[in-house]
Amino acid sequence: MRYIIASFTHKNTNIQTREKLSFADEAKRIKLYEALISQKMVHEVLVISTCNRVEILLSAQDLVDLTQQIQYILSQITEVSFEEISGKGEIYTDANAIHHIFSVVSSLDSLVLGETQIVGQVKDAFSFSYEHGYSGQKIARVMHNAFRCSATVRNATDISKNPISVASVAVAKAKEIFGGNLGGYTAVVIGAGEMGELAVKHLANAGANIILVNRNLEKAHELAKKIDSVTVTVEPFSEVSKLVNHYRLLFTATGANEPIITKDMVEETTFERHWFDIAIPRDIEQCQCDKLTVYAVDDLRTIMNQNMRQREDNAQKAYAIVGQFTEDFFKWLQTLSVDPMIKEIRQNARECSSKEIQRAITKGYIPKEYEKQLEKILHQSFNSFLHQPTTVLKNIAEQPQADTVVQSIQLFFGLNTQQRKALDTYKCDYQIQKDLYTKEQQ
Repeated sequence: MRYIIASFTHKNTNIQTREKLSFADEAKRIKLYEALISQKMVHEVLVISTCNRVEILLSAQDLVDLTQQIQYILSQITEVSFEEISGKGEIYTDANAIHHIFSVVSSLDSLVLGETQIVGQVKDAFSFSYEHGYSGQKIARVMHNAFRCSATVRNATDISKNPISVASVAVAKAKEIFGGNLGGYTAVVIGAGEMGELAVKHLANAGANIILVNRNLEKAHELAKKIDSVTVTVEPFSEVSKLVNHYRLLFTATGANEPIITKDMVEETTFERHWFDIAIPRDIEQCQCDKLTVYAVDDLRTIMNQNMRQREDNAQKAYAIVGQFTEDFFKWLQTLSVDPMIKEIRQNARECSSKEIQRAITKGYIPKEYEKQLEKILHQSFNSFLHQPTTVLKNIAEQPQADTVVQSIQLFFGLNTQQRKALDTYKCDYQIQKDLYTKEQQ
């Protein structure tokens, strides 16, 4: 079993290419899944697509030519040239792939070090992949250990203390522009999703009144009710054209695949405007207009870099944790092979029977000349006894519950004592919870 990740992030791919590689659209995402899973050597696939990254994780039998296959498929689906794709991004394999995904989920590879949104985003991506049958035991092993690693990093370091997100950095930039306080200003926020909600909360903390725009008005009203420190007004999406030309501050964070603010909507004004586009693909079409400054995600790097320096000590400690989790993951994988475990059980049975025969001979219970015949009978008996359980073990080896079963047997029989870890090092919690829910509904 091998792992490979194709990674396109703010570190190695410009925003224009990342926009084209975005898989926020479900139909497009499924098309990518189907193309990847159809490859001969590929077992399972996970696609993570956020505003700052696209991560494609594959479990495969072999990695030969797989990098080019991934790049070719991406080129076909996104219409980005093969040359452009192959010249950007990073490829990680095996231990490097596991270390990378553990770092991603622990928010060590984020645009904002220590931000907390990535865990939820990855969980949603994994749930989608698992529910649609694109991932199973092999990727589930990785993801659940990644979530454990992330939790350990959060608990053992201050890297997520006073968590910072792209939305909070955008609001911090706005405060810097307007003299450190947004009291008395009104900000238009378009989008009531996770990033939009963060923007609203940070703007409210900064004292700004808010006009919240969303296609789903019910969701917008629900968010508005959560804010009681400032005035939050909800407007329908049809008012966007008017609102963008009447207020100084604008924050956009929608999941639209095309710009929602086009250049023909933008009018000249006598006052300065500052717009923060924290969505990818971008919500605001590029345009030239006096007294208007548009900040995209990549334009917030200065504050991001300051954040990185402030958290450098915690990052070093966090990377040490990720390194240990990566090492433990591969040690643990080695203990889960069914065939060596079956061989060890049979060998233990053989040794126990031989030991008892020798004891019986020493005590005079049986004559020495019967030793070989008794060994043969006992060994055949143990093989017959173990036939059913070993057959079941082999049959469930690729099922989500296999790891828990294997570790239970290791615990009961005292196998792999040098490497055996706690029974619940891994469980496919997602599948277990799903099975329990299904059982309750029956």
